[in-house]
Parts: sequence; C-alpha cells; structure tokens
Amino acid sequence: MHVTHLSLADFRSYARAEVSLGPGVSAFLGPNGQGKTNLVEAVGYLASLGSHRVSSDAPLVRMGAQRAVVRAAVRQGDRQQLVELELNPGRANRARINRSSQVKPRDVLGIVRTVLFAPEDLALVKGDPGERRRFLDEMVTARSPRMAAVRSDYDRVLKQRNTLLKSAAMARRHGGGERDLSTLDVWDEHLARAGAELLAARLELIAVLRPLADKAYERLAPGGGPVGLEYRGPVGAADGAAGGPGVLSRAELYEGLAAALSQSRRQEIERGVTLVGPHRDDLALTLGELPAKGYASHGESWSVALSLRLASYDLLKSEGNEPVLILDDVFAELDERRRARLAELVAPGEQVLVTAAVAEDVPEVLAGARFWVSQGEVVRA
Repeated sequence: MHVTHLSLADFRSYARAEVSLGPGVSAFLGPNGQGKTNLVEAVGYLASLGSHRVSSDAPLVRMGAQRAVVRAAVRQGDRQQLVELELNPGRANRARINRSSQVKPRDVLGIVRTVLFAPEDLALVKGDPGERRRFLDEMVTARSPRMAAVRSDYDRVLKQRNTLLKSAAMARRHGGGERDLSTLDVWDEHLARAGAELLAARLELIAVLRPLADKAYERLAPGGGPVGLEYRGPVGAADGAAGGPGVLSRAELYEGLAAALSQSRRQEIERGVTLVGPHRDDLALTLGELPAKGYASHGESWSVALSLRLASYDLLKSEGNEPVLILDDVFAELDERRRARLAELVAPGEQVLVTAAVAEDVPEVLAGARFWVSQGEVVRA
C-alpha cells in the first residue's frame, strides 16, 4: 500500500499543497520550521485520526482558517481509493471515501496504514503511561479498525461514570448528603464490557509484538537485549501467547474488571474518579533484567522505542497490508551506527517517507525522490 498523491488545504502552515508520491523512498528536505513534518503528519492523521505531535485538532488548522482538509489517493495492488478528512475544531469532523460523503471519520481507518518514527517516540520509554497506552490503542485500531468504536464507547462510558462519581464526591464534601448512585451498577457493567474488549485486544497485541520487538532490538543493537513487554494492571495477563496459557478470555476479563470496580467503589466515591480500568494501566518495558525507564541510556532508550515501531511494522506487514513507513527527523537523533542499521532495515519498505533538515542526514541506502520544502512550498528536486 502506498500514497500516490497528498492534498492539503489550510492544514498547519499550508494554505494549499499538492504532492505527487510514488513507491519507494521520498525525502522531504529543508530548514527546520518550514513544514516538512506537517506533510507526514497529515499522512499519519489519515491513518489514526490523530496527530503524533498534539492532542487536539485545533493546532492543525492554519491560523485564520475555519477548517482544514487532508486528502490522499491511496493504491493497494490494483485498487485505488481517495480518502478525505475535513477537520472542524469545535464541531464534528467530516469524511469522504471516493467522494462519498455518507461516511463517518472512523470509516476511513484501515485505508491508510502507517508506522511513524519521530523524536516524540522517546516518550514511549521515558514518558508517562498515557504515551504507552496510546501506542497500544493506535496499534490495536490499525490491526482492527472496529476497535475505534470500542475505544469510543469506553471513553464515553468512562466520562459518564466519572461525572456521576464527581457529583457524589462533591455532595459529600459540601454536606449535600448521599447522592443516588443506583445507576452506578449500570455504568460498571458497560465499562467492564467495553474495557474487557479493549484489554483483550491489548493483551493479544503484546503477545505477538513481544518476540518481534526483541528481534528488532537485536538488529538495531546486537547483543544489547533482550527487550521485554509486560502489561501492568489489576486485571489481565503478563505472560503467554495470544489465546495460550495465562491469557484470560474476554468473559474472564469482564468478570475481573467488574470485580475490581466493585472493590474500588468506596475509594472512587471519595475521590470522584474511576480508579481501575484500561485507562489506568501501563505497558512495562524492560531491557535485560532492568526497567528501560530510568535505567536505559539515551541511545538504548532510542533503540527500545525504535524496536517497538519496527515490530509494529513487521506485524502489520505480516497481516497483509504493508504500512507506509514515516521517519520524521529521526536520523539526526541517532548515532552513526544506529542510523545505518535503521536505514538498512527500512529501505525495502513499499513506501518510506523521510524528513530531514539536510540531505546528508539521509543515509545513502535510502535513495529515491527528493523534495525541497521552504516557506509553505514543496518542490521536487
């Protein structure tokens, strides 16, 4: 699968941009702050409905504009599709597939698939649990686009449940007496069901990613591993292959989440927030016998983060739809040895999009199309 044409309207720094692309390597070159990352960010947005740089859509709309449009022509084998997203901060986004407007934004998921390497990836190792949860959830959605609806359901129920808990906590603190919490059982049931689906997908993902990540790290930094992935939460399984010993069924995960919610209810009412569930869990990363966070060097942390992305690419490729590889200003962050190894690993990709400030930052093995980006203009060299 590869993108053959990218069109932007009022996206980030671009009033308009039209970029024709082909398979193989395409490098976007130019000084920092000229819009290179904006181009690959747009491709990534089509794949995930989110940005790897910001958490909301508002910064993606050009200053002074009311909306932004990202459109891409995508080829997979003999099939070509046109996918478009209209970003409307404060209002519902809109989507079109092959010029049909009768689709929801999440209906475009799966048409474009990407694996994106960026300086922000260091947060997968050094950052908060939310960064690792986001990584897991974006991957489970890339594997199965229907999971976008599951995630949306979970977030909706969590918000409703938290609202109820917060009102009960406020009433207690200000002498308002006990609130009617009879509906909390209903929200518990909904949260446990959606949570069990999400948790099962995360655990299945980790089981298949674990050996791929370890293999990728060995290729990036021979002899430096092994890399370990372990799910951390009150409900779930840390070991075992998907569906194998040690992995709980969806029914068992539901029962476990329901029990955990029941046990934590008193504390949740006191604090006014949901304290257990997939939104609180973490992915523990280890290097050798030690946690990667806090113990791995800067270079080792980079290699662990890159191994997760390479494992993701290998997994998606093995499942029949090779994703677009995006390397956003990554090579400048790596030493010469890791730079060369990463370039050799990604060079065979069907489509590889690279950004770099100077041409010398792009290894020679990544030969291909070159685009110069300056002041909102993209020109093929």
